[in-house]
Amino acid sequence: MGAQQGNKEGKPAKEHFRTLMLDYGQDVWNYAFFLTGRREMADDISQDVFLSVFRHLNTFEGKASVKTWLFAITRNTARNHMRTAFMRRVILVGRARPNSSHPSAESEAMEAAFTDEIWEIVMKLPAKFREVLVLDAKYDMTMGEIALVLGVSEGTVKSRLSRARKKVSEAWKEESAYERA
Repeated sequence: MGAQQGNKEGKPAKEHFRTLMLDYGQDVWNYAFFLTGRREMADDISQDVFLSVFRHLNTFEGKASVKTWLFAITRNTARNHMRTAFMRRVILVGRARPNSSHPSAESEAMEAAFTDEIWEIVMKLPAKFREVLVLDAKYDMTMGEIALVLGVSEGTVKSRLSRARKKVSEAWKEESAYERA
């Protein structure tokens, strides 16, 4: 079983696994949340991802970064969860809020409101556009890394990212015009 083997640095597998969970656990959960829009599902998916990683730790070949490997597993696990009949309906509950600090309470409140509005728009996008935006904006992945996670070409990533940004921009302008009226 993969849990018995170590890693390239010579760490015992359990220690290496613990390090992976500490280093990437929150990122895996956040990505699962962005994919599903549900905290409970993100919890379940994260748990399943790390269970799978523990069982198959020895299969990591190093062709991509550990983060890219984990995000690919997360995406596949999320897809499996969402295939159930219950999840076929669209669920947009809650929003993840990026961490940030600002000098004043007023600017912090304004920034939080703006961020909430943008993420609300992002969460309403179709999954293929939401995924590329989240991987690019939240996780600062390269086009190549995003392509590996999603299992598509870099050209497809660039196209989806461009279309996603355009959709967010149009929705933001539409919402802003509505608020001014």
